[in-house]
Amino acid sequence: MNTSPVVIGSDHAAYQLKEKLKKFLIESGIAVEDAGAEDEGSVDYPDYGIKVASLVSTGKFDRGILLCGTGIGMSMVANRFSNVRAALCNDLFSAIMSRRHNNSNVLVLGGRVIGDVLAIEILKVWLETPFEEGRHQKRLDKFNEMGRSA
Repeated sequence: MNTSPVVIGSDHAAYQLKEKLKKFLIESGIAVEDAGAEDEGSVDYPDYGIKVASLVSTGKFDRGILLCGTGIGMSMVANRFSNVRAALCNDLFSAIMSRRHNNSNVLVLGGRVIGDVLAIEILKVWLETPFEEGRHQKRLDKFNEMGRSA
């Protein structure tokens, strides 16, 4: 399992799941920076998506985790940042493939879509799965080139 530190953030809708994932990470020996939210009071999800994605984009963290009600909003925010490849994964296969083929560096989960047990299993496989490189690197290079020309 990749044990490099991660940054995690959520909105109010996924606060409880964020806390459970944070506990799992800490118990697994992984350092975690919590970018918020601090409780279940209503917040604007982009604020937390921006915090996490900017820390990954600038290289301060290799990986991040974002959670909101569905995961859709956080995915949209995070993927606006250069060097961020956020993947909304609400099943194990998507999490594995997001790492193998896309070298995702931000895992996004829908707190109102999946339960705690599945979320932890998704996080485990996402942390454990390596990037296959090879032909997939060529495709990621196109992402990076597109970001410079857009």
